[in-house]
Amino acid sequence: MTAMTAFCGLDCATCEAYLATQACDEAAKERIAASWREFYNAPGITAAYVTCDGCTNLQGHAGGHCSECDIRPCAIERGVANCAHCAGYDGCDKLARFFAMVPACKETLDGIRRGL
Repeated sequence: MTAMTAFCGLDCATCEAYLATQACDEAAKERIAASWREFYNAPGITAAYVTCDGCTNLQGHAGGHCSECDIRPCAIERGVANCAHCAGYDGCDKLARFFAMVPACKETLDGIRRGL
């Protein structure tokens, strides 16, 4: 499977919500929503919330977290494929907060930057 790198460095192609959306699997989206409600202690998560065509896809469904994310609108405004391509990558406070929670994403974006 080809990686589909989100603005933040997550791989959308491995995300269970993305996969269920692409498969049009409503039952899977319901299971994912139930799992995420419990895991994140977020009773408002629904199947619609987990419906996602990937955060870099500006034409399709954006998952519920996309509306809560401060990285996505910044990357869209700057017109970058992902944050590795941004001139402000080093020292970005938004990314630093995110990388503290998901350090593997920093490794992904750092690898992309090395290849530029």
